[in-house]
Formats: sequence, C-alpha cells, structure tokens
Amino acid sequence: MTHTGPSSDDDALLPLDAVRERPAPAPPARGVPEPAATLPVARIAVDMPLPHLDRPFDYLVPAPLDAEAVPGARVRVRFAGKLVGGFLLERVESSEHEGKLTRLERVVSAEPVLTPEIARLARAVADRYAGTLADVLRLAVPPRHARVEAETPGETGVSSAAVSGVPAPPVSEPGSRTSRGRGPDESQSPSTVPAPPPEAGPWADYPDGEAFLTALAGGGSPRAVWTALPGTGPDGPGWPAAIAVAVRETLRGGRGALVVLPDGKDVALADAALSAVLGPGAHVALTSDLGPAERYRRWLRVARGRVRVAIGTRGAAFAPVGDLGLAVIWDDGDDLHAERLAPYPHAREILALRAHQCRAGLLIGGHARTAEATRLIATGWAGPVLAARETVRARAPRVHPAGDDSELARDEAARAARLPSLAWRALRTGLETGPVLVQVPRRGYLPALACQSCRAPARCGHCGGPLALRGGHAVPYCRWCGRIAGEWRCPACGSARMRAQVVGARRTAEELGRAFPSVQVKTSGKDGVLATVGAARALVVATPGAEPVAEGGYAAAVLLDGWALLGRPDLRVAEETLRRWMNAAALLRPRAELVVLADSSVLAVQALLRWDPVTHAERELAERTELGFPPAVRIATLTGSPGAVREMLGEVALPGGTQVLGPVPIDSPRDDQVRERAMVRAPWEAGPALAAALKGAVGVRSARKAAEVVRVCIDPLDVI
Repeated sequence: MTHTGPSSDDDALLPLDAVRERPAPAPPARGVPEPAATLPVARIAVDMPLPHLDRPFDYLVPAPLDAEAVPGARVRVRFAGKLVGGFLLERVESSEHEGKLTRLERVVSAEPVLTPEIARLARAVADRYAGTLADVLRLAVPPRHARVEAETPGETGVSSAAVSGVPAPPVSEPGSRTSRGRGPDESQSPSTVPAPPPEAGPWADYPDGEAFLTALAGGGSPRAVWTALPGTGPDGPGWPAAIAVAVRETLRGGRGALVVLPDGKDVALADAALSAVLGPGAHVALTSDLGPAERYRRWLRVARGRVRVAIGTRGAAFAPVGDLGLAVIWDDGDDLHAERLAPYPHAREILALRAHQCRAGLLIGGHARTAEATRLIATGWAGPVLAARETVRARAPRVHPAGDDSELARDEAARAARLPSLAWRALRTGLETGPVLVQVPRRGYLPALACQSCRAPARCGHCGGPLALRGGHAVPYCRWCGRIAGEWRCPACGSARMRAQVVGARRTAEELGRAFPSVQVKTSGKDGVLATVGAARALVVATPGAEPVAEGGYAAAVLLDGWALLGRPDLRVAEETLRRWMNAAALLRPRAELVVLADSSVLAVQALLRWDPVTHAERELAERTELGFPPAVRIATLTGSPGAVREMLGEVALPGGTQVLGPVPIDSPRDDQVRERAMVRAPWEAGPALAAALKGAVGVRSARKAAEVVRVCIDPLDVI
C-alpha cells in the first residue's frame, strides 16, 4: 500500500527528536471552520430553475455541520452571490472541480426529506419533459413546516404492521438488499412459509384477478390495465374496494403501495375503502385541501416509514413510500392528472417511470380506457384485466340513444328537443324508486349567447369575448373581461335580442324543478361538489366529473347535450366523451335505464351501447398511429411570441425524422399579446433525443438571458 505521507504508525519508527522537530500543520484561517473529516464534499441540487444551470454543484461541508448534513436534507448555500435553498443529494470524498469550493452556509433541517429514490425519479421526470430538476422537486417535496418536524415522531395511528394478516416490514440497514426492494424474479427462501391464497373479493369477477393478487402477495411486480365493471350497489361503487384489496395483498408481500386519484371525491371513496380493509391509521391521504401543517405531517409519516400506504391526488405520485411494490392510478384519462406547473408532467407517466425504476407493479384502472394505456398493452409492457362479457352485460345499464330511428318514429320532435319524451319517461320512471342523475356538459346558467335574429355569437364590444348570463334576471356580461353588456346590439343585423346558444347546469336545474315541482333538485358542479346523495327520490343535476355517488345507485340517468361534448375541436374528443359518459353511467344500479342525447351512429355512442371501451380504444390507437398523433409518436409544443418561437426553431438541433408543424397563431384573452405555437413531431423512439434537444435550446436562451420565454410542453393533452 502506498501512503501519500507518513501516518501516526510511521512515527513510531522515527527518532524522538525527528518527531519533535516536524512542523505542525498550518491552522485554518481565522473564522473558517475545518472541513468534515470524512466525505467532505456535498453535491447540492440548488433551487435554481434556470435551464442552463440544471446540474448538481459541489460544496464543502464544514466540520460543525458534519452530523446534520445528511443526504436528503434541506440546506442553504451561496450561489451567484445570493443565499438560496437546495437539497443535499450525496456526499463524496472529492470533487472534480479544480478551484476552491464554497462551504455550506447551514443545514435548514436534518430531516432527510429527499430520498434517493425520489431524487432519481425527479431527475427522470425532468429529462422526460425537458424540464429542470428544481421545478420537479418543487412538485415532489412539500414546503417545510418547522413546528411539525419538531413534534414527537411517535405513532399517531396504527401502522400497516398492525393490519390483520399483513407482516411487519423487515428491519434492515440503508442500502441493504431488503431496503432497496425486491424484484419480481427473486424467489422465496426455502424457510419461507407459503402465503395463503388471497381473498379475491371484487377481483373474483375478473378471470385474471386472482393471478394479479397472487403476484402482489408474492412480492412480484405485475403491470396491468384494468377495465373496471360498472354498477353501484348497496356498498357503493366496486372499484374502491378492489383497489383496497390489491393494496392489502401488496402489504402482505412485504412492500408498500401508492394510489393516485383525480380529485378529492375519489380520494374520499378510496380512503373509506382502505380504512375498511386495512383498518384505521394504516394509510395516509394527501390532498390539496389539507392545510400546510397537516399535509406535511402526513407526508412525514410516509417519509419516516410510519405508514406504507399513501393515497392522494396527482401530487401524491412523488410520495416517498419505502420499498414500493404497487402504484395505482385511477381514471388516467382525467385531465386533473396533468400537472399545471412546469414541466407539466402527467401522473400516469410519473408512476410508470417510478414502477420501472423501483421494479414495482403498476395498475392503471378506469371504466373507460385511454389510448396511452392501450399502447402499453400493445407493446407488451402491461397486460389487460377484463371481466367476462356475461358479467359486463349483467352489470351495465340499459342504454337508449334519443336519436335512434324507433324513437324518432314515435316522437318526431325528439330530434330538435333538448329533453325528448324518452328522457322524460326515463326520469319519471326512475323517480318512482330513487334518485336520478342528469349530466350537463356546461356549468353556469347560460354560458353562451347568440343573436336572436341572425344567430351570430354575442361578443363583447370591448375585448371580443363571449357574452353569458349568470341568472334569469341578470344582465349579459363578458366572460373574458367581466364588463356588463346591457346595451348590446348585434353588429351584423342590429338586433338587441339574444337567445341561448348553450344551456348550463343551473338553467337545466331550474327547468327540471318546474317540470317536477314535488321533487327536490340538487346541483353539483363548480359552485359546490356533492360527494354523496341519499336514497330518497331526487333530481341530481351535475357537470361531468362532479356526479355524486347515490346510496344504492341511481335509478336512471340522462346524458344531455351530447353534441356539446362531441363537437369540441380536440384530438381526444371521442375518448374523453366516452370516458365522461361511462363514469356517470357506472354510478347507476345494474341494468338501470340510461338515455344519451346523441346520434346512435357515433362510434362513442356505439361503444356506450355495447359497453365496450376496449374496442373503441384500440380503434382510436390505430387511427392515431396511422395519422401520426400521440401516443404513437412524441409531440412537443413551443408557445411564445412569434419572434421567440421562430428563433428557437432556427437554433434547435432536432433529431432525425422530426417534423415541425407551424407555427400558427393561437387565441389570447388579451389583444395586445400575439402568441404563436409550433408543434414538433418525432418518432416514439426519438422521444428522449427530442426532449434533450429542446432542453438544450431552452438552456441556450436562458444562458444568454433572452428577453422572451418560450414554453415547452412534451406530449400535452391539448394537442389540437
């Protein structure tokens, strides 16, 4: 072994005078503490969202901070002359930086809030969406609440180890085989007692359900796309109980679970189901309506390993569940799963990346199926979990399109009527046995007005925005600038009279209240979302996604204004319409009557009639593949001022096979802002190269301090 200098053992071999004459090491400069004796270099993810600085930086760990400066801790450092925050990623022996390292200023908290798994996931998400690590970490780690951290870290509930039949997590050192997780191909040791066969529960209705649960209980990592059965019985919808059973089997396999749902209403359903199956205190729910202290308190319980199951909305996709064995996302087609903040990731893609990195299972569930989930099956990455057709027919509602030939023969006015006689009969019959549901696509009273004479859309004279009505005795107002348009006149024909172009949920509730004067009318929408309604007869008017769960299920339902959903200029219009219809229809009792006001020849209506979302999704994927639309290809949008977008397109080095579409002008609420958007389309396999190229181009603009920002979004929902 070669030594760079004499050690203390070598001193024993030297004469005593030689040892005394050796000069002492130079003391550190006054006021500057010595560096840590071991691993003196800390790699810091600085909270700096500038794209050209998206990399870790090395800092020197002072000896007084040696014990507190642990990986995952929040720190404060000097960066560009300012004191900024960051996360300590790791500590190493030396740095590749040739100059002098700046020291850590202080450790904000020694709590390791950023685990290595979440740090790797955040880096992968940033690279996938051409974003920065700092932006992703803002989504992944909640703000610190010092008082909550200072609380006694004792148990405030029952851990998952106390759940009947669920083994306690093994105690292991960080970095050991057990702490890193278990792969799906690792076999049990000969001394392991075989686990009893799982209780299938709701999964007994699916031919592959028991095999899926067995794989989870055995510590495996199955990946499945689950098409849930419709129908709501005395115990409510069946999907929350099915998710709870899958989580229970994952815990029996010795691993943790994570469930991501679209909104608080679905979180409440899953929360109740998990409490019934696992017992109270075995999981935590992370939602945006919690206060900062309570949310951070629950998040810390997960980070400290107090609980091994977390559920919540899209932000919970980054919850630090240890030894993750199953990630679940329900209704992945809901746009609430798409993050509104940069770099605009989707919860489905986050969980897929996490399942791949952690060798965990993934369950994508819903009553309908997205083209993205169908592609995972087509590529062999995941398998389908479907019920038999006989079971589906026994649970699905009886669907009647209001525009079919037989109904038009009986009622000639059904083609033009908003509520034809078929819908009235369904509502009247359903009210005899319980509540009925009326789904209205638009919220508000009259959200769109037109001229009574020439049918031209009514526009604001100041900004050109659409005019609307808030109530029956209100004055028209502009939905963009809010100005009152009491003296409006049509610029085309001069008429001062208006008519409703679109009828909202509140106006529909008002009309139904007059038609059924003895029945209570309840509304659920933007102004207030109802979670549940009782079993008594009632008319429930709700917008898509805000339908409350009825006790025992709805006796009937009417889906109004199908043209408003199907007529939107959107690539996903058919898929989204079918998803909204099926989610509402799934709240009905088995074999209840459902009336949809849409042409029966539309493919989405046909899929609803047969209750066959799988064939519809497969056709949708095939058509998008032929036309070169997501998810068959990767698409990025560049949005900004015309000059900035064109400048960036001229500088970026795109990968081979890439096609640039546009740029084209886009609508802007302000007349003084001219915005354009360009689409960049690349083959699926060129997705990583496309993201890297766009991120590099954004970094170049950031480094030279370009005045105008170009927003880059990878695989956005609103492609068209």
